[in-house]
Amino acid sequence: MRYDPVMIQPFRDELTRLGFEELRTVESVDKSIKEQKGTTLLVVNSVCGCAAGKARPAIGIALKDSPVRPDHLTTVFAGADLEATARVREHIGSLPPSSPSIALWKDGKLVHFIPRYQIESKDAFQIAEHLVQTFQEHC
Repeated sequence: MRYDPVMIQPFRDELTRLGFEELRTVESVDKSIKEQKGTTLLVVNSVCGCAAGKARPAIGIALKDSPVRPDHLTTVFAGADLEATARVREHIGSLPPSSPSIALWKDGKLVHFIPRYQIESKDAFQIAEHLVQTFQEHC
């Protein structure tokens, strides 16, 4: 069952206001991961409290504070973009499904992944610091 689009729109907007492109189809996910050169930050967005209170704020802080940023910002919404989210999880491979989660791709290769359990165990500022370090290492 998909989430009510009206209910989740504010959660989508938090990322699109930061410049994220929504990937709502399998084709858009494949194109983003396989064909884009450089670095792509992909967020599996969610309605849960750790997405609202930790993941999305951390992403905003990291993008504002980091001297380097990924070349591309993309997102899928678990529970809404079902097929697109499933495709992202296929590309992630053997790592268990996780939402929210944050993945960084470089030239089509997954180079960093932050699953839900790592988001739940930290506050937004700690996650942002982790992201800034990740951007500096890979971007």
